[in-house]
Amino acid sequence: MSRRALLLVNRFSRRGKENFSEIVRQLQPNFHLLEESTEQPRQISDLIRQYRHQVDLVIVGGGDGTLNAAIEGLIDTQLPLGILPLGTANDLARTLAIPTSIPKACQIIADSEVKYIDLGKVNGKYFFNVASLGLSVEITQQLSGELKRRWGVLAYAIAALQVIYRTRPFKAEICYLDRSIQVRTIQIAIGNGRYYGGGMVVDDDATIEDSKLDLYSLEIRNWWQIFPLIPAIMRGKQGNWPGVRTLEGQEIEIYTRKPYPINTDGEIITHTPAKFQLVPQALPVIVPKA
Repeated sequence: MSRRALLLVNRFSRRGKENFSEIVRQLQPNFHLLEESTEQPRQISDLIRQYRHQVDLVIVGGGDGTLNAAIEGLIDTQLPLGILPLGTANDLARTLAIPTSIPKACQIIADSEVKYIDLGKVNGKYFFNVASLGLSVEITQQLSGELKRRWGVLAYAIAALQVIYRTRPFKAEICYLDRSIQVRTIQIAIGNGRYYGGGMVVDDDATIEDSKLDLYSLEIRNWWQIFPLIPAIMRGKQGNWPGVRTLEGQEIEIYTRKPYPINTDGEIITHTPAKFQLVPQALPVIVPKA
C-alpha cells in the first residue's frame, strides 16, 4: 500500500510553479498524494494539522520562508518532513545535503531516511537556520521578489552591496551562562543550522543536530572592513578574525536600547529584547541516506 503524503508546494517560490507537474510525476509512483495549495504561507501549518490523521508524512516545496511557515504544524503533528528545495537560498536543504535537482530530491523522500533535527526559538518563534539583527535585516528589507527571481542567490550579494555602505554600529548586551557582555556591533547572528543567506556559514563546525546555538557578532568600526571578512564568513571562519566575537550556548538573550527587528529564515518576525533557545531533537526530517 502506498504511503500517504500531504504535498504542499508554494507555487510563488522561485521554482514552484514551473516544476509542479514534474514533482507530481516523480512522487506518484511512491506515494498516494493529497495535494493542497495556498497563497498564504502562514496557512501551511493549519493545513498540516488538518491532515494529521490522513497522511504519513508532509512534503513541502518552496524556500526557507515556506519551510519556516510549516514548523508549528510539524511540531504539533510530528509528521516526518520531506523537503523539495524550490526557493532562492534553500539554506535548510543545503544544511541537510538535499540537492536542488527535483528527481534527486524526490528520490530522497521516497527512500525515507529520517533523522531528528534541532530547532532554534526566539521570543516563542521557531526557526531552522539563523536568526540575526543588524546588517542582515537591512539586506532582507532590500530584497524583493523580482530581485530574487531575476538573480537567484546572487540577489543576496546585490542587496548587500546596496545597503552595506550605510550600515552603522549599534550597542547591544549579550547575556549567556550568567555572563553579560556589552558590544558595539553591526550584526549579531545566532545559528541553529549551518547555512544562511544563500550559502554563508554561521560557524565552521555547526550542524543542525549538535544541540547548541552558535553566535557571532561583527564588532568592526567601519562598513568597508566587512569586505575582507566575506571569504571567512562564506566558510564559517569569521571567528578567527579580530573584531569578530563568537560564542555558543543553549540559551542566549540580547538587549538593545531601542527595539531592533530580527530576521529568521529570511523573514522579519520579532524584535529585541530577544530570548534565543535551542529545542533539541525537535522534528523528524527525511534526509539523504548516509
